[in-house]
Amino acid sequence: MRTITLTLPYPISANRYWNSFPLGKRIMTAPSAEAKRYKRDVALLAKAAGVREPIKGRVQIDIKLYPSRPLDWKKRMAKDPLAWDDTVQCLDLDNARKVLYDSLKGVAIEDDKWVRRDTGERMEPDGEARVVVTITQLVTEKPQAALFEEAA
Repeated sequence: MRTITLTLPYPISANRYWNSFPLGKRIMTAPSAEAKRYKRDVALLAKAAGVREPIKGRVQIDIKLYPSRPLDWKKRMAKDPLAWDDTVQCLDLDNARKVLYDSLKGVAIEDDKWVRRDTGERMEPDGEARVVVTITQLVTEKPQAALFEEAA
């Protein structure tokens, strides 16, 4: 079973990921220049981390999203020690997930259609904004074995 863990730049919002533009009578949608840069950066960082080919087949992806720690974090913590980070601006996990999966496609995973399980967690800001992604190959010993047992 293969596992890849990457620390990547904080993802762009899915809201900024796409550009729409008229093309004749139709509206075309394509990744923005910012999205293309993010995808390129992810590929370069994955290669620098030793990823030479994507994990084939089913995978689990675990995301830990770290927003940037604000300069006044101590003041916020003193005011609300248990939930101070709720006031910190952060992408929602769904927006981060889409951008990450597209960026990892062909680099660390074959395609996001192979994601069978995922988890995401917004972390307490501890410094620079970033996302830590762990991709684990899922190996099924006997795929759908229960179905074959029922048929017998």
